[in-house]
Amino acid sequence: MRPGFTPHFLPFLFIALLAASCAPSAPARGTTASGEQAPPAAVPNRTLTIAARNEPSSLAGKPLLQANVGLYTAKNLFNASLAVQDDRGLPVPRLAEAIPRLNTESWRLFPDGRMETTWKLKPNLAWHDGTPLVAEDFVFGWRVYAQPQLGISGFPPIPQIDEIVAVDDRTVLIRWLRPYPQADALTPDEFDPLPRHILEPLFRQEQWEAIANHPYWNREFVGLGPYRLGSWEPGSSIEATAFDRYSMGKPNIERIRILYVADPNTAIAQVMAGEVQLVQEGTIEFEQAGDLKQGWASNQRGKVMFHANQWKATRFELRPELATPKALLDVRVRRALAHAVDKQGLNDALYNGEGLVAESVIPPMMYYFPAVDAATVKYRFDVRQTERLMNEAGFARGTDGVYVSPADGRFNVELKTHPGPGNDRETASVASGWRDAGFEVQEVMLGRAQAQDQQLRATFPGLYHNSQGIGETAIYDHVSTAIPSPENRWIGGNRGGWISPEYDRLAEVLSGTLNREERGQHVAQMTRIFTDEIPSINMFFTYHHWAWVSALDGPREAAPNVSVAWNVHEWRWTQ
Repeated sequence: MRPGFTPHFLPFLFIALLAASCAPSAPARGTTASGEQAPPAAVPNRTLTIAARNEPSSLAGKPLLQANVGLYTAKNLFNASLAVQDDRGLPVPRLAEAIPRLNTESWRLFPDGRMETTWKLKPNLAWHDGTPLVAEDFVFGWRVYAQPQLGISGFPPIPQIDEIVAVDDRTVLIRWLRPYPQADALTPDEFDPLPRHILEPLFRQEQWEAIANHPYWNREFVGLGPYRLGSWEPGSSIEATAFDRYSMGKPNIERIRILYVADPNTAIAQVMAGEVQLVQEGTIEFEQAGDLKQGWASNQRGKVMFHANQWKATRFELRPELATPKALLDVRVRRALAHAVDKQGLNDALYNGEGLVAESVIPPMMYYFPAVDAATVKYRFDVRQTERLMNEAGFARGTDGVYVSPADGRFNVELKTHPGPGNDRETASVASGWRDAGFEVQEVMLGRAQAQDQQLRATFPGLYHNSQGIGETAIYDHVSTAIPSPENRWIGGNRGGWISPEYDRLAEVLSGTLNREERGQHVAQMTRIFTDEIPSINMFFTYHHWAWVSALDGPREAAPNVSVAWNVHEWRWTQ
C-alpha cells in the first residue's frame, strides 16, 4: 500500500528524522568503545507508552455502558475470557485449557437442536486482586448479563444460552437452547466472567443502577487480562503493570502507559520524540500514517501498518418520531441519496485510491463473499437516478436547485459524525456532493465527550456517519433487538432503528447454522434485504493505522475484526 503524501507535515517529520540520524551512535552490540568484546547487554524492560485518541468509559470486555469508540487495545490489556481470536481470526484458549471440538464430549449437539459445550479452566487462575477465579464466576457473569434490567440480555450469545453450570471449580458447562456457531469462540466481548466478590451483594439486592454505575467497570477495574490497572488520571492517562498470574504467563513488558492524545499530529510528534513507542488504532489518520511510513522507510526506525477492521457507513434515522425530514422514511429518497455519493471519487480524492469501497457489510476477504456480492443491490454514482427517484417521491428541484415537495417542503437534513479517522473529511465531501445534487445538508461534529454518550449517538434526527464492526458483527448489529432504547440503556448497533421482520428471521436462522456453506447463503439473503431497503449507505472498509518503533517486537497484521493487541503479553523490547 502506498499511502497519500501530505507536505504539510513533512517539514517537522524530516527535522525529527534528521535529528535522530545525527545523534551520537552507540558502540556496536557485543563490543566496547575500544573495539574489545563485551558481554551482551540486557534489554531494558522499560515502560511501553501507547498513544490513544479516545479514553474509555469502561475497561471491561463486555461492559454495560460503553460507546465502543476505538477501544480494542485497552480491552485486550485488561481482560481475558475462555478464548481469544488469534491473528487468523481463529479461536485459541486463554482461561480455558482447550477449545471445545464439535462432536466430542466437549461440544455435543443433540437431535432436538440443543447443545452443550464444556470448558476446563486452567489451574490456579486469579483475578487481578488475587481472588481465585472459579467456574461460579462464569455462572454469575451469565446471570448478570441475562438480566433485562441491565440492557444487554438480548445480545448474542446471551439469548442462545439456556443455563451455565459450575460442575466443579474448574469446569464450566454451557447448555445452549439451539446451535450457536461461535460457541467455541467466547472472547471477552462475547462473554465475560464477572467477579462475584465485588458485584454479587448488589446483584442479590437487585440494585441494577448500582451495578451499572459501579466503579468496578472503570476506575476500580479488576480483570483477568495480562495487565492490571495501576492508576487512572481522567483525561490524561492510564498506568498498567504486568499481571504475574496471567493465564499465559507474566507479560514480557513490565509496564504500559496509555496516553490520551486527541490531535493526530501531536501523536506523531510524540512518537518521533521518543515519548511514545506505539500509536494504537483510531489515533492517527491516513495522512499522518503515510507521512510517517515514508519518513521511516529509509532508516527503519519504526513500522506503520494499515489494519482493515471497520465498516464505515452513513446511517439513516428510520424511527418516525425522530426522522427529520420525514422523507427519509421513503426508501426512494434513501436510494436517491445513495446514488448521489461518488464513493470511488471520494476514495481517489481522500485516500489516493488506496481505500476499499464497500457495497455491503461483508468484506471481500470473507469466504462467502462471491455469493454475497451477487446478492448485493449496488448504488452506482448517478445523479440522473437521484433525480428520477426524488421525482417519484414527489420532489422537484426549486429555483435555487434544492429539492422541495408540496407535502414535505424543502429537503433539509442534518449529517452528524464524531471525531475519528477520516470522519470529518468524509462527511464534508459527502455533504458537498449532496448539495451539488440538490440536497440541503448541515454538518454536525460531536465533541469527544458527546461521542461516548450512547443516548446522543442513538437519537440523531437525520443521518450519522461512523464506523462499526465488520462482517457478521455488523450483520447482527442491525436486528431489531439491537435498536438502542431506554430499556436497554441505549446499547446496540442498530442506531437508526431499522426494522425488518424477514431480516430478523434470517438472523435467528444464521445464529443457529453451523454449516459454513449454509451460513454464506443466509448472509447473502440478509445482504439482499439490507441493501434493498438501505437503512445505511455503505461507504468503505476502513483501516486502523498503527505505528510503533523498531525496538518493539510483537504487533503484526491481523484478520479483520481481530485486535492487533490480541497477543500483547508476547510483545517485548529487542533493544
